Amino acid sequence: MKTVIITGANGNLGTAVTRYFISKGYRVVATVVHENKKAEMPSDPRLDVQVVDLADELAAAAFVDRSVEKYGTIDAALMLVGGFAMGTIANTSAADIDQQVSLNFKTAYQVARPLFIHMLEKGNGRLVFIGARPALEAASGKDMLAYGLSKSLLFKLAEYLNEEAKGKNVTAAVVAPSTLDTPINRLSMPDVDPAIWVKPEALAGILEFIVSETGAPLRESVYKVYNNA
Repeated sequence: MKTVIITGANGNLGTAVTRYFISKGYRVVATVVHENKKAEMPSDPRLDVQVVDLADELAAAAFVDRSVEKYGTIDAALMLVGGFAMGTIANTSAADIDQQVSLNFKTAYQVARPLFIHMLEKGNGRLVFIGARPALEAASGKDMLAYGLSKSLLFKLAEYLNEEAKGKNVTAAVVAPSTLDTPINRLSMPDVDPAIWVKPEALAGILEFIVSETGAPLRESVYKVYNNA
């Protein structure tokens, strides 16, 4: 049984991804940020829910150490923690950028760093980051500057990791979805047809493909999952 870490497992995307991976026979080590969020998670013997503040570097490293000690090998990790903020350069302060970098980049980096070292030692592993369209397209990102900048760091991080792991069976991929079809997005954009968005369940299937044996030959991958948005 493969073991996968899924951070932000109780979010709109995280819930769908966690359920999907369990249904495919994976053991899932899921993180939530508060104890009361554990009650939102499904009950399954293959699900291990941990309360971790991934913005805390020491806490994130300790979580990875515990997971490795308990399960021996972590085969894959999906870094789903993140958050969104609007703002052009005129109304985006350095503090706003720090906040978005902490939420969207550091929470991923602080899990990926010890896991990457573990995976290199084991000779196998898959790291998957959730990027964003505004980080790739200036036209989409100019009104969400801090968000776009913070997500752009994930693409460069994946490049660095893939360069270091070249020739080994350890890879980093970035998945950049357009708008997700979630209740909050439907509520905030009632005039947009949600059929053009990306369903979390569909994205879950793509994530599973990346870390599966079928996706094993993939290298240095960036996936633009836009549907028709």
